[in-house]
Amino acid sequence: MTYRAGIIGAGGAAGGGFIGQKTESEELPVASHAGAYHATEGIELVAVADLDTERVAKFGETWDIPEAGRYTDHEAMLDAEDLAVVSVCTPSHLHAQHVQDTVYVGDPDMVWCEKPIASRVTDADDAVAMCDAENVELLVNHIRRFDPFYAELASDLRELTGEVQSVNATFKRELLRNGTHFLDIVCFLLDTRPADVGGVLAGEEEATESLDITVDVDDSGGAGTISLADGTVFSFDCTLSREYWTGSLSFVGTGGKLDVEETDNECRYWDLDDSHHVRRELPIETTDIFDREAAWREAGAHVQKLLDGATENRSPGDEAVQALETLIGLFLSEYTSARVELPLARPLRDVEIRSW
Repeated sequence: MTYRAGIIGAGGAAGGGFIGQKTESEELPVASHAGAYHATEGIELVAVADLDTERVAKFGETWDIPEAGRYTDHEAMLDAEDLAVVSVCTPSHLHAQHVQDTVYVGDPDMVWCEKPIASRVTDADDAVAMCDAENVELLVNHIRRFDPFYAELASDLRELTGEVQSVNATFKRELLRNGTHFLDIVCFLLDTRPADVGGVLAGEEEATESLDITVDVDDSGGAGTISLADGTVFSFDCTLSREYWTGSLSFVGTGGKLDVEETDNECRYWDLDDSHHVRRELPIETTDIFDREAAWREAGAHVQKLLDGATENRSPGDEAVQALETLIGLFLSEYTSARVELPLARPLRDVEIRSW
């Protein structure tokens, strides 16, 4: 069968960033929600909603959505269209509300929400709880979970490094908008969760200028350390500008160490031999580190498998809540000059850190 899909929000992650950017083969890039749906044989993108009339028209033309499926009111779209899956691609401070609107008005089988899942942990909790109560699958788009390299590394990491003792990450600012990716992928690879966090903010962000945002944004670059539940110490730096950023991860364990450089598409591995690290060939078949097109294709295929009931959710809402509360915890650490225990205590779950 073919599943009907709709999108709320026609910006970059939805596929609006690719308007007018067809390749030489006249095919649109896959790296977006619309692109993933188009690349998945069993899913048809039939509707989009956005407040901007011109944006909706351009998006509909680009992705071959019929005029009847183009809306400026997401609730009108949800009410009129019989959708199996809905993507929520609006600004992040609207994610939780739009997830709940989707479940309440549209009654789909699945919601595919952009990250971060919300701006407040309370809102994220409510969205997850509503999806659970209504038996709606909630998939949160931490896209590296679907990348072939990281998927293979998740199976092989402990065989390569032994028990991981420390992880270091460097990524671009801002924390909620971008840093959430590396926080999430580390927890995914180690199959663990954060236990406490401490850090500082850089006080700089680029979303306001690069996205021409006219509302207040709290998000910024930052750095710190996270104690993970399995005993691993995770240090990270998300202070670099896009102009200079490098995406890197370094794992050190009882049996070896591994450096992953997304920017240079290079992975280096050292085996621990009699207290000395010896450089070895990496025994992983997938060589492209974070292949965006491949990751989005796999994400689209995963959506279809979830709708078919043929797999388990690889990026569920409750794990996205962990990422959100860890990053909000870092903001709290900056303001209190103290480490913050996780999960956040109930009053702290109402703290809002607005991103875009």
